[in-house]
Amino acid sequence: MFGGEFRHGIDAKKRIFIPAKMRDDLGETFVVAKDIRERCLKLYSLEGWDEYLKPIREKARRLKEPVMRFLNSTMARVSPDSQGRITLPKELVEYADIREAAVVVGCGDYAEIWSEEAYEKLKADLDVSKLLAELEELGL
Repeated sequence: MFGGEFRHGIDAKKRIFIPAKMRDDLGETFVVAKDIRERCLKLYSLEGWDEYLKPIREKARRLKEPVMRFLNSTMARVSPDSQGRITLPKELVEYADIREAAVVVGCGDYAEIWSEEAYEKLKADLDVSKLLAELEELGL
């Protein structure tokens, strides 16, 4: 399970440190992909990526094929180096607008990488009372 919030710099080679506990859950090789709803990146173990795609595979071909093409064409398989860093492809760094600093956030069964600026805006814009109301509607 992925949790926590970790701030790290990104170097000129587009390398970012992934916390050890997350690396343990992600495995030796894992997936970095564009988030389709937000301008951030998602990290999945290989098994987690397969689970994420599973419901899509069950859809009709006219939906499944373009969605699978998009999701798989925008992902990268990465492996941390001996210092725990991964190299992010230029396209993914540009998509998430990561410049000098990034935030790695645990989200349960996956993690996210945000530009520091975008993550701070996301936190500032969060309406906690609205979130609580939605949770209460779910009985939580």
